[in-house]
Amino acid sequence: MGVLVADKENFEKEVLQSEIPVMVDFWATWCVPCRLIAPIVERLAEKYAGRLKVAKLDVDRNQELAIRYQVMSIPTLLFFKNGQVVDRIIGAVKEQEIVQKIESLLQQG
Repeated sequence: MGVLVADKENFEKEVLQSEIPVMVDFWATWCVPCRLIAPIVERLAEKYAGRLKVAKLDVDRNQELAIRYQVMSIPTLLFFKNGQVVDRIIGAVKEQEIVQKIESLLQQG
């Protein structure tokens, strides 16, 4: 399945109406910490395929979505369940920290 590219055209359908939880990586091409976590995000997309949808959203091209979800610095990972933000991680963090958030999200039933 891999990482989905989210934007204002597909955000409603792919993220808010998703049957499974979604992790959205808010990033930009010029952001060095974003590039640092990109391989982690891609790895986790493969690891959790079918149980978690993983999307990347370019904040420069989708500023209104970044504003709507109060993304003040990037990278920011937002975790959605049933169309609602249920958790977030701000900044480049270790893979294990992201895994813990995902596992917690998936265990919430």
